Amino acid sequence: MLKLQIPSQRQILEDVALCLVFFTRLPLPGTDFRGRSLAAAIWAAPVAGLAVALVGALVYAVGTRLGLAGGSAAALTLAAILLATGCLHEDGLSDVADGFGGGKTRDRKLEIMRDSRIGAYGACALAVSLLIRWSVLSELAGPAHVFLALITAHAASRGLLGAFMHLLPPARSDGLSAEAGTVSAETAGIGAMLSAVALLALGLGGAFTALILLGLLFAAFRALCLNQIGGQTGDTVGALQQLGEIAILLVASVSLS
Repeated sequence: MLKLQIPSQRQILEDVALCLVFFTRLPLPGTDFRGRSLAAAIWAAPVAGLAVALVGALVYAVGTRLGLAGGSAAALTLAAILLATGCLHEDGLSDVADGFGGGKTRDRKLEIMRDSRIGAYGACALAVSLLIRWSVLSELAGPAHVFLALITAHAASRGLLGAFMHLLPPARSDGLSAEAGTVSAETAGIGAMLSAVALLALGLGGAFTALILLGLLFAAFRALCLNQIGGQTGDTVGALQQLGEIAILLVASVSLS
């Protein structure tokens, strides 16, 4: 049975700061993490997602307050979110789409994923991701619903990352995922719990639907990564976040309507 040991208050603050520094481009003061690895701190990734969501929700609220239509406010919201994250997860999604779609062998897929150039698969994946997210945000009924949708999508989708890294071995011996370290079952469990709590913003029915959908998505993407490259990389972790965010927003478009 998994026993969760809650970190000390200082460690909690340091882990949150580490995840904010890694997952966002928000201006933050310099912090000495004393050798703390991303794998140990990744339980706090949902908190970084919360910060990103707050940025997006604020932009949407200001935009609509100034008289912008929902579609324009949604576009500015996405732009603010992309700036806040530095397109970190979008980069992973496009790399995975290019690698899995264009590579014939495991080594070739990994080679393509490491290439900084974007191909047709990656471009189409980004276009579809942005289109779905924009369409959901533009059709939600006002700033309050957009706030709930963003908070849930960005926090809950990042709660999956620790479990994904725990359950899949690194696909290569170097790179971001390998350097991040090994995620313990305890760390993955805390992140997953925070993800489940975030889903409650959709109401019980919406939370249950999103939980089932995320579980199916997680299992399917895990199987795909094992089949394609034999494990996970930083790009696949980013792609999982994007897929989870999209899935939750789609549920939000129904449960918050």
